[in-house]
Amino acid sequence: MTTSRDMVAGLRGLRETAPASLAERVMEVTGLTDTYAQVETPIWPLLVAWGPAGISAIERIDDPGAFEETYFARTGRRVHRVERAPAAVARTVERTMAGEKVRDLAVDLSGLNDFQRLVLAKTLEIPYGEVRPYAWVAQEIGHPRAQRAVGTALANNPIPFVIPCHRVVRSDGHIGNYGAGGPFAKRAVLAWEGVDPDELERLANKGVRYIGSDTTNIFCFPTCRNARRITESHRVRFRTGDDAEAAGYRPCKVCRPTGAAAAA
Repeated sequence: MTTSRDMVAGLRGLRETAPASLAERVMEVTGLTDTYAQVETPIWPLLVAWGPAGISAIERIDDPGAFEETYFARTGRRVHRVERAPAAVARTVERTMAGEKVRDLAVDLSGLNDFQRLVLAKTLEIPYGEVRPYAWVAQEIGHPRAQRAVGTALANNPIPFVIPCHRVVRSDGHIGNYGAGGPFAKRAVLAWEGVDPDELERLANKGVRYIGSDTTNIFCFPTCRNARRITESHRVRFRTGDDAEAAGYRPCKVCRPTGAAAAA
């Protein structure tokens, strides 16, 4: 039985009679190559790649050649540039960056191991305009001691912005680094979502990790939607989850600042 790979190999062997573009076209049609295009967003123009399984890579505009090389190294598949992305792909990027929940989000995480996939799946659950620490992600996926590994997985997230690794901050509350452009880019994306990066840094510098309400006796991460409803006169600040619980406060059921994430 002749496979699509056999066809491609045969075309490559006919160098004198078949143009290289024909071999590339066969690879595209048979699913052995992916495509990418520039997609405009309210923050930055992005390079977005996709294939039969969905969106497979996103990067800020930099060096398309490096994008193609990195893509091949990770997936083992070639990617070539086209004039524009399909409307469905562009809409998915735009909607997720605007904070919408996209049902049946089609993403291709080829080349990632099970742990990395767990980390990225959990990161998708962090609400728009909120942040969680690395320790929270580690606790939630059942690997409370794997904070460093969580950071590595997020640094290598192939689909930033759609999978919002910018919403994960250091466990001491500081914003930390960002694989898709460094701290400046991370601050810019968080600010776009309505997070005040300067306030996060001020709280981290003071050692404040959690905000409680003296009317409900519930404590949260500072950006939790419940914490944002607390008026200043009723806000109580805590350094650790243990401090909050010792003062008679219960963890928020929405942002879940408990376990290793609270004690780290």
